[in-house]
Amino acid sequence: MTFEEYSKQAIGTAVYPATMRVIYPTLGLTGEAGEVAEKVKKLYRDQNGVLNAEVVQNIKLELGDVLWYINAMCRDLGLTLEEVAQANIEKLSSRAQRGQIHGNGDKR
Repeated sequence: MTFEEYSKQAIGTAVYPATMRVIYPTLGLTGEAGEVAEKVKKLYRDQNGVLNAEVVQNIKLELGDVLWYINAMCRDLGLTLEEVAQANIEKLSSRAQRGQIHGNGDKR
């Protein structure tokens, strides 16, 4: 499945008021990212960090929810997942070329 195919299918399930554009998916994204972190936290608390198929599956489902909200935000901002992915690769490539992968700050 491509990002474009995913986007078209996923956005059909987006049900929130137009007045909540950008806000609703931002709040959902933070909540779902927290759920991913919670799964990882419990992996270390309950299983000493040992991954198994069930844990991986559960994290995969939460990551899918994160992707859904990213896709909704993209739509609300007039972006595509492809544009966001390409911009991220360009940013990371520039940092790597300049030896700036490590460190802090958006503008490194």
